[in-house]
Amino acid sequence: MRAYWQLTLAQLRIFARNKQVLFFTLLFPIILMLALGSFIGGGNSLELTIGIINKDQSDASKNLEELFYENEGLEVIEYEEQDVGKEAIENGDIQLLIEIPKGYEANLQNADKPFSLPVYYNEKNLTTSELGLTVVNGIIDQYSKDLVDYQPLVTVEKIGIEALNIRYVDFLVPGIVAMMIMSNNMNGVAGQISAWRERGILRRMQGTRLKASTFIAAQITARLFLNGTQALLVVLIANLIFKIDVVGSWLALIFFIVLGTLAFMSLGFIIAGIAKNPESAGPIAGFVTFPMLFLGGVFFPISNMPDFIQPIVKVLPIAHLSSALRETMNIGTPFLELGTETLILGAWLVGGFALASYVFKWE
Repeated sequence: MRAYWQLTLAQLRIFARNKQVLFFTLLFPIILMLALGSFIGGGNSLELTIGIINKDQSDASKNLEELFYENEGLEVIEYEEQDVGKEAIENGDIQLLIEIPKGYEANLQNADKPFSLPVYYNEKNLTTSELGLTVVNGIIDQYSKDLVDYQPLVTVEKIGIEALNIRYVDFLVPGIVAMMIMSNNMNGVAGQISAWRERGILRRMQGTRLKASTFIAAQITARLFLNGTQALLVVLIANLIFKIDVVGSWLALIFFIVLGTLAFMSLGFIIAGIAKNPESAGPIAGFVTFPMLFLGGVFFPISNMPDFIQPIVKVLPIAHLSSALRETMNIGTPFLELGTETLILGAWLVGGFALASYVFKWE
């Protein structure tokens, strides 16, 4: 037991001395989180931008124009020339252009027939244009009913349902934590163990009474402490900047951080056993981790991936680690309902260390 604690403390001292590696290991996921969370979006709402040309400039036309300004879902830009407004649609600066023709107020006073407002839209962007037309039609329809004091026989009662509102940054942060755990343990373990083997440190350890199990246990404990601290620090920074709360249990979150660390550490030991030297350990680890970044649901939902990739995705450890962290942080899913993620990560852990013990070499 004494040798175990001495090795654990020695490994932590090695981490502490290499401040540059520690700094950049932690800095990269934080910068990535801040960049993607800030620039790709923190919300899931869609704002429509419309242009208005008021050629009538009467009290009635200004009242109609004011309705669009009052709508919180619309951003209104006023244009004087039709050609300028049409060019804005073509450039994508606005989605719709509404023209209030001259004589609008006079036509309302006569009320001989319905008055049509020209609305221009981009035919190549029908999805957004149709959404904008629906909003505009609703505003105009209600305005028309108010003008003639129309009282419908049947009305719609709007009953809002408070649904789960998950922003992209809420989805992203658990994926960043999973990515950091994978990278630190696969790349870190493989590189360090390979370097120690090449420098003869492992051979000298083997010549002592030190057991392999004690050496591995000390490595696991030190890395659990380091990776757990880094992962929790990322979560706290995300909470401070993006107001992300852990909806579920903190104990469940810590459990999956520990389980994910162990599972990826076992893969790191396998790579360390296969690699002939430190120079080859890095490329091998990169060859394994790089596809996982895109197939493991770190940046994008797994459900959006093609059907033929789904069977591969569903067995990757990072996919289940990302899913477990998101379920815990964003939804608050109870730990007992995450049995599939626990079993698959546990299988990678057991299978990984079993294979690592077979391929691991002291020299």
